[in-house]
Amino acid sequence: MTDAKRKIYFLPIFILVLLVADSYLLYLDWRGFHNQGLTFAMLDIGQGDALFIESPSGTQVLVDAGPPRKILGGLKRVMSPFDKSIDALIMTNPDQDHIGGFSDVLEVYQVGSFFEPGTINDSKTFQNLKYEIKNKEIPDILAKRGMRLNLGGGAVIDILFPDRDVFDWASNDGSIVAKLTYGDTSVMLTGDATVNTEKIILGEYSPEALQSTILKVGHHGSHTSTSEEFVKVVTPEYALISNGRNNKYGHPHQETLDTLGSFGTQIFRTDILGTIIMQSDGKNVSFPSQK
Repeated sequence: MTDAKRKIYFLPIFILVLLVADSYLLYLDWRGFHNQGLTFAMLDIGQGDALFIESPSGTQVLVDAGPPRKILGGLKRVMSPFDKSIDALIMTNPDQDHIGGFSDVLEVYQVGSFFEPGTINDSKTFQNLKYEIKNKEIPDILAKRGMRLNLGGGAVIDILFPDRDVFDWASNDGSIVAKLTYGDTSVMLTGDATVNTEKIILGEYSPEALQSTILKVGHHGSHTSTSEEFVKVVTPEYALISNGRNNKYGHPHQETLDTLGSFGTQIFRTDILGTIIMQSDGKNVSFPSQK
């Protein structure tokens, strides 16, 4: 075999070896990033909500999926490229900026269960999503106050709201509100819950039950959420806001930023930082990367 033919013969093999090695290094990098405690990420999907949770035992939950054609890129930032399953999807409300990406997820990932608040939407996006959930025989569960999702490894999600049938409520008023807890670390998940919803929750729970390390700020920082009374009780050290750059709604509103600032809360925003990742060992939290 001539040198020229030998080079041509071994070139495809060399390229294949490089690809395998690159994939393996990527896998090791991902494993090194996700091998401690709880991971909570607010994905940078523009104007919308998409939250990724991975428990210490590896259970994965996606809370909302943002607008269409955004979520898959966000998930690549926090999931192994070899992982094609998600244990649960939670739809906090049926608006486009929360559910548009679920169809993209269902095309790529095997999903274990689907949770929703019971509010409805006449959009084709919502109707198609419901059809896909039914067609794929994914359990469709109505989230209610008192439900606890055991994620394993000591991490749980407690549903705080809805506490009643909200099928005829405005989507934001009927939004799922839940609390993610792992050891001393907790995250208040508010969806697009309004001040009215916050008042209901404040009337039903003790301050101790609502206190949280992190507040996922309601409705992208709109002044219709995140009342002073609610923040005072939750007492978050950190507030995370998911909003698009230069969005037409002006989110986050200055009123909300002022409210959070008055309590000394440190604010993280996706329009400034991109994807925001928090990790916890059950005692301390860290934000190792924002990209």
